[in-house]
Amino acid sequence: MYEFTTLGAIVGLVIAIVLIIKKVSPAYSLILGALIGGLIGGGGLETTVSTMVTGASSMMSSVLRIMTSGILAGALIKTGSAEKIAETIVSKLGEKRALFAISIATMVICAVGVFVDISVITVAPIAIAIGRKVGLTNSSILLAMIGGGKAGNILSPNPNTIAASEAFQVDLTALMMENALPAVGALIVTVLLATLLSKKGKDAIPEDESRDKEKLPNFWAAFAGPLVVIILLALRPICDISIDPLIALPVGGLVCVLVTGNLKSTIQITEFGLSKVIGVSILLIGTGTIAGIIKASALQYDVINLIDAMNLPAFVLAPLSGILMAAASASTTAGTTIASQTFGGTLIAQGVPAISAAAMVHAGATVVDSLPHGSFFHATGGAVKMSISDRMKLIPYEALIGLTSTVLSIVWYLI
Repeated sequence: MYEFTTLGAIVGLVIAIVLIIKKVSPAYSLILGALIGGLIGGGGLETTVSTMVTGASSMMSSVLRIMTSGILAGALIKTGSAEKIAETIVSKLGEKRALFAISIATMVICAVGVFVDISVITVAPIAIAIGRKVGLTNSSILLAMIGGGKAGNILSPNPNTIAASEAFQVDLTALMMENALPAVGALIVTVLLATLLSKKGKDAIPEDESRDKEKLPNFWAAFAGPLVVIILLALRPICDISIDPLIALPVGGLVCVLVTGNLKSTIQITEFGLSKVIGVSILLIGTGTIAGIIKASALQYDVINLIDAMNLPAFVLAPLSGILMAAASASTTAGTTIASQTFGGTLIAQGVPAISAAAMVHAGATVVDSLPHGSFFHATGGAVKMSISDRMKLIPYEALIGLTSTVLSIVWYLI
């Protein structure tokens, strides 16, 4: 039996959204929204706080894995490995396929464990340099990076994927592979849309900032860490040896540090990596509080009843919840987490396989996750020095890319 009303859950979520838009810390916004939503929902102070704590506690396994993943992210960034991988891909594919090269470089960087916004920031200087050389527009360059990042994100061992695999209790590697087709589809649509934008005017490309290329490792040293992660995570489906991401991701990071000759900087690199994941870890704790309230409310039952009344199949709840929660939080990670935690049990009870439900929720969370009340919007725009008004114009194109992934994820489930 649920403990809170649907109205309370919705009001709490709306309050959190408004506070996030007003630039209040997302974690505090979600916590306050959960508290007010629980009280309005009729749970009482003691029940509300207890439910919030339970919801936050359910995030701890994800938070722990995300914190250790920071070692890999920090190593890839600080050793120059991420930049070297991107630079190699762009140089190998050549100027004639510049937008494809930029997209796939961002996709690969994100897919091997770098957060999507950091992936864009990492590739941006390379993309700007090649864009100026071949006459691309600023909008086409940024869209190529964002779309590539979206494609890589649903293939990656990143926080959103970890949160979905934890909530649905499915293998991380299996979930990453489940969205392979949607990722390829997103990449293709990205290149098509970016090419279209490259022919629409000539918006200004910012001056290329100088980069220190002498410190970059060679490609194979740069790729060694991600390769180790891929091998370790692949052991379960290949030979039934389970290596938890809690082990695989930091091991890959330490291998990266070792083979690139940065062993003496290990402490600084790990501290940098922790600084990159601490924000999302705290966000997930806040997300857990409101997810706990929503999960203990009548909302999920009312949504199912609405879907039934509209004669829609139950699986529609998976992508729809991902889309709505990501739009509300302007975050792939928060959106995936809230949707997975709230509707995971309901989807499985309705007969949707856990791996398919997780993949559809995850893909859905990439449709409108870049709205202006989130950090991704501003971080990516800042990477190419784009004005807010110009950055806003890209949102429909980004939504089409995310929608492509979502539709393909649904098609993959249906076949």
